[in-house]
Amino acid sequence: MAGKLGDSEQQRVIDRIMCVAFRIARDEGANFINRKWIAKKLGRSPDWVTDNWSKSPEECFTQFGEGRPQQLSQESKSIVVKSCNKRRSSNRIVVQEILQRRGKRICKETVRQYRQREGLKPFHVLARPLKTHTHIQDRLWISDWLSDWDEEDFLHLVLSDEFFVYAIRKPNFQNDRIWAKRVEDISEDERYLQVVKNPTCIGIFVMFSAKKLMWVIKEKGESWDGAYFREKILTDRVIPFLQDPENVLIVEEAIFVHDKAPCMRANATQQLLRESGIEFWGNEIWPGNSPDLNAAEHLGAIIKDEVEAKMIQEKGLNRYSIETLKKNLIAVLKSLENRTELFENLLCSYPARVKAIRDVGGQHTNF
Repeated sequence: MAGKLGDSEQQRVIDRIMCVAFRIARDEGANFINRKWIAKKLGRSPDWVTDNWSKSPEECFTQFGEGRPQQLSQESKSIVVKSCNKRRSSNRIVVQEILQRRGKRICKETVRQYRQREGLKPFHVLARPLKTHTHIQDRLWISDWLSDWDEEDFLHLVLSDEFFVYAIRKPNFQNDRIWAKRVEDISEDERYLQVVKNPTCIGIFVMFSAKKLMWVIKEKGESWDGAYFREKILTDRVIPFLQDPENVLIVEEAIFVHDKAPCMRANATQQLLRESGIEFWGNEIWPGNSPDLNAAEHLGAIIKDEVEAKMIQEKGLNRYSIETLKKNLIAVLKSLENRTELFENLLCSYPARVKAIRDVGGQHTNF
């Protein structure tokens, strides 16, 4: 249970502050602390801990005085109801709308509880990446390490990423969650990947240098495990690509960059690259969980945008089929293969990327 016997607003404020303090201690290296540990210490539920441990100390207080937060008025309930079945209607957004329209301060937890009592569910819930102290320090280290590099140095990077492209576009922001009772209640134009059963999607690996884009479409049923990645991606495609002077500026100076996905993080994978004479950023360099440091993420967004534009134009019963998606995806990839100006711009953005990370003390940036 989230509540406790004899619970009061004062006790809840104290528990929220303690929850935040425990989370900060965890981020500073107290690895034995987790949500269940905090929940047991405070006599709260793990869900209650999840709702509160990312708050700032100032957010631990409410404006309702003693006792439980006030119940929603009928006018406020109407605002909540009208916000359903569409995007940009998160609990926080609704709270702001109630304050603006009625001058009433409502806790977003009150809005969430009312929605749940009404049988509403938040379609598309994204977990926030945790920024641990170690992760922040790793990001600062690589930013300092690259601070002396100029744009010409970064032109020798060969960046890569793997992701899925969906027939119905996947959202990327918390405010794209849609509160609704059923998928059918959401208009077709508002429907996203997370509200569709068994969505059509295709896995893809992309890699680009300053000269060319290389891509591999993952066939149905294959897994992104280490064996598949080493055989089908690295041996068959990546290594020959990096060793071909038609694809990179200077073969001897090309540096392969990949994030810390399990298939890349494996020792066998990194040993294969070393034995093949490939220069790459390994586990000791790449901080992981850093999409703002991997410009291949930006290229992936471009690919998804262009595929989405083509899918929207499709008509008929097969508009969301795997064959239609694959046709449009291949057309987009082929159109991007030789966009050297785009590739150079992405690579030349790195001085600004590493500076932005230093400016925010290792936190995530807007890149």
